[in-house]
Amino acid sequence: MIKNPVLTGFHADPSMIFVDDTFYIANSTFEWYPGVKISKSKDLVNFTNVNYPLNRDGLLNMEGTPKGTGVWAPCLSYANGLFYLVYSDLKEWAGDAFKDASNYITTSKSIDGPWSDPVYINSSGFDPSLFHDDDKMYFLNMEWDYRNKKGSEQFTGIILTELDKDSLKPVSKPVKIFKGSKKGSVEGPHIYKKDGYYYLFTAEGGTEYEHAETVARSKNIYGPYEIHPNIYISCAEDFKDAKLQKTGHGSIAQSQDGRWWYACLCGRPLEGTKFCPLGRETAINEVIWEDGWPYLKNKTILMDEYFEGYGEKIPDKEIFYDFSIYDDSRFKLDFQSLRSKASYDFVSDKLRIYGGNSPSCNFKQNILARRQMHFKFEAETLVKVYSENFQQMAGLIYRYDESTYYFLNIYHDEDLNKNVLSLMCMVGDKFHIPFDKIIVESEEVFLKISVIDKIGKFSYSSDGDDFIDIDYNIDTATLSDEFANPQGFTGAFIGMQCVDLFNKLSFADFSYFKYSPRE
Repeated sequence: MIKNPVLTGFHADPSMIFVDDTFYIANSTFEWYPGVKISKSKDLVNFTNVNYPLNRDGLLNMEGTPKGTGVWAPCLSYANGLFYLVYSDLKEWAGDAFKDASNYITTSKSIDGPWSDPVYINSSGFDPSLFHDDDKMYFLNMEWDYRNKKGSEQFTGIILTELDKDSLKPVSKPVKIFKGSKKGSVEGPHIYKKDGYYYLFTAEGGTEYEHAETVARSKNIYGPYEIHPNIYISCAEDFKDAKLQKTGHGSIAQSQDGRWWYACLCGRPLEGTKFCPLGRETAINEVIWEDGWPYLKNKTILMDEYFEGYGEKIPDKEIFYDFSIYDDSRFKLDFQSLRSKASYDFVSDKLRIYGGNSPSCNFKQNILARRQMHFKFEAETLVKVYSENFQQMAGLIYRYDESTYYFLNIYHDEDLNKNVLSLMCMVGDKFHIPFDKIIVESEEVFLKISVIDKIGKFSYSSDGDDFIDIDYNIDTATLSDEFANPQGFTGAFIGMQCVDLFNKLSFADFSYFKYSPRE
């Protein structure tokens, strides 16, 4: 049996397809660059990252955008020998009035790319998707109406626009086809056609604990749409003790043996809390059809913690990123930067990260980080910092966003004329340094973080064997969507960062990075 979630850590808004014996899932990346994470699997349990297709300025430019913006809810589809990727690029979202979303389509003959220059479609709402129907092509997105006062009332329905199959440009005016159920906040539309019906899957209720996936059907793509007998195919709102919460924003795919599968996002709170530092993850359930309606195989609206797929899970192992290997493909697929490509090189068997802006800045941070994918883990690196003063620093960062992060860093103290170790803590926009600087005698310093569920601790070493704990406990609940203000979307990341607030000439050399699950 396969245990959910299948994609742990930040893997929100899954769009799943099945092509030539392989499942592909595209997930949102928000402000993390490159944009859109695509994973693949042949057995629904062991997934590998394929690529991040939005990897150049022509496809995505997020520099300066606020936290929580960027790539929302991509849709991956396949038709006519092409992969189609539809995505929103949000520039503003947290205000009471506006959601500045531009929607695009890019295509590729191969899932590995290269991906075409994007075709702009509209900016009327977010969460776009594409439906291929015989000789026609349709574009869907939710509609946002800034004139309404409450957030849920600003989600005014799903709109459908016919596109030209060649130019991908609209050839019809948008038509509102579905206003959602009583739960409200309808978004994340996907259409599927089966046995003469068009099935419309939509996310509702927001992406927190009231989240759900609503299903409706119609004989005509423009409606009217009849809502599912259960309203939802998944919703954990009334199951407070369920392991998988927030189950919604889903998509379905049929495999070559005829079985149907439903992928949706979910959240796993820390025991006894409402906080999910791993963010919104991806879970899968088998789907059966009865009386023309899709149901979870268990005939409830509660996702299975375990399901029967096509293989057995290969246990998660320690991942060692050796920076003496210049072309470390795993590193490039696991690590992302913020909003644009980080400035770094491989120099003298090291990863050299150049000094960028502070961890609180929306512009030009030089950070390389990967998702926290386990409640219990360790991460470790070896760094040498080239610093002239306290404004040039580098080290190990555990972060949620610009408002909440923990940065164990090394800099040169001019008064002492020595390198020192310091811990910067930004927690809900409140900054503090919890202890006096610690002198480090060695040029290179080993930095480590150990996380066990609710608590994280940093440590350091001069030889890589004997680590000294930092006397400060990190509350991992602060690194969650629920703690973020406004609401967050990305889960926690761990990685390496170099900061230069002096002259932008400094850098730091990292020898390796190690991520070790402890579950």
